[in-house]
Amino acid sequence: MHAILRLPDVKRSTGLSRSTIYLRISQGTFPKPVSLGGRAVGWLEAEVQQWLQRRIEVGRTESSGVGATLGARRKFHAENLKT
Repeated sequence: MHAILRLPDVKRSTGLSRSTIYLRISQGTFPKPVSLGGRAVGWLEAEVQQWLQRRIEVGRTESSGVGATLGARRKFHAENLKT
């Protein structure tokens, strides 16, 4: 059995906006929704969870990014406080 997430649930789970979700779908970097009939779509929960897990793994292995930037800022700030 597959659990289906609607857009508000996907936004809440990923922290992404509607426009970013659809942009990433068009870029091929986010799971495509499945048609639920009419104009309704949903995402397979397992695919969204897999996407999130990959983002977590990539984020933790990259040497750059928010964490590295914040660490560099803290170091720069601490060094400037000494003078």
